[in-house]
Amino acid sequence: MKNVITERDILESYQKGKKEIVVRQNDILTPSAKDKMNDLKMVIAKSGNIKLDIPTPTKSAFKKVAIGADHTGFELKEILKKFLSDKGLAVIDVGTLNKESCDYPDFALAVAEKIISGEVEFGIIADATGIPSAITANKIPTIRAATCYNEFTAWSARSHNNANVLVVGAKTLGEEAVKAIINKWLETDFSGERHQKRLDKITDIENKLFKT
Repeated sequence: MKNVITERDILESYQKGKKEIVVRQNDILTPSAKDKMNDLKMVIAKSGNIKLDIPTPTKSAFKKVAIGADHTGFELKEILKKFLSDKGLAVIDVGTLNKESCDYPDFALAVAEKIISGEVEFGIIADATGIPSAITANKIPTIRAATCYNEFTAWSARSHNNANVLVVGAKTLGEEAVKAIINKWLETDFSGERHQKRLDKITDIENKLFKT
């Protein structure tokens, strides 16, 4: 059974006077947890590679979604929250909460961490073009963020790439186009087979680079 170690877990252990964190072979240490350990000068009690494989569920399992946006995507985010709720999905809004200027990496990271922690099955991010937030999210191990600009790219991102974050551009797409993209995303399963072999290579890269 996989155990996800979060930033909160690190803080609780530190407050109890612990200086070491035990990480087993199949445990998942979130990026924010590792940063917090570095800040607090805590160490991992058992060395070795941390397993970084979080499968994306099939369409039938899509029940919870994290959504985030910078100031350019704020209005679209508010529209999509209702759209997703009307479809029966539980929506977690990680911000931003208004149209004041802000930084897209903060919200791309917040969405990704909700996925890594297991709180949601997938995420949606909106910024001006859909490019910068995807770049940010894809820095995080196990996250596969896809910038989609039509229904075909949404289908391909899910069917071929098993993407778990959909990124859209609020200044490049209209409201109805984004809704159509989301609908295609939600109805598409990962096809597996030869595509899984390629995703396994991505996971191998992550496991080689993300070491304790």
